Amino acid sequence: MWELETEPARERPDLMADRVAAGLEGWEPAARVLAAPIDPDLADTGECAAHYGIPLGSSANCVVIAAKRAGRVRMAACMVLATTRADVNGVARRHLEARKASFAPQGDVVAATGMEYGGITPIGLPRDWPVLVDEAVLEAGPVVIGSGLRSSKLVLPGADLAALPGAETVSGLGVRTD
Repeated sequence: MWELETEPARERPDLMADRVAAGLEGWEPAARVLAAPIDPDLADTGECAAHYGIPLGSSANCVVIAAKRAGRVRMAACMVLATTRADVNGVARRHLEARKASFAPQGDVVAATGMEYGGITPIGLPRDWPVLVDEAVLEAGPVVIGSGLRSSKLVLPGADLAALPGAETVSGLGVRTD
């Protein structure tokens, strides 16, 4: 697929962060998840897509946000296509019933997920985090997402992301960037 050399992800736990590999265990769609090694210097979505021939509409980004309400901070993940940006302070904030929402600090995200920044993925996130998935991701067909490491990517049907623990489909979460 594209210019990625994929293999069944469950056969290549070395291509995923430990929490991501653990997140595949017992997850029914896991059999459809593929893993592919990439150059870690090309982990950022635009560079990866250009180098490996992946259309941006087939790449999905996981953005972690901190939603605040009544002095309590709640982390959540937003999955949007690479052709869009997450509407953090509009759609996501309202969906989470938060007073304020912003991108979560990088160090907090890395510590809480056990994943490398630039490889964050919704698979294997803490169970109490909501995973907001834009409808467009579910309709995109196969999508390329992070693996928890900068040195690989996962490929799976976008619709399977709706089956993740804590997943909620959110219309209009991704706002077109063009």
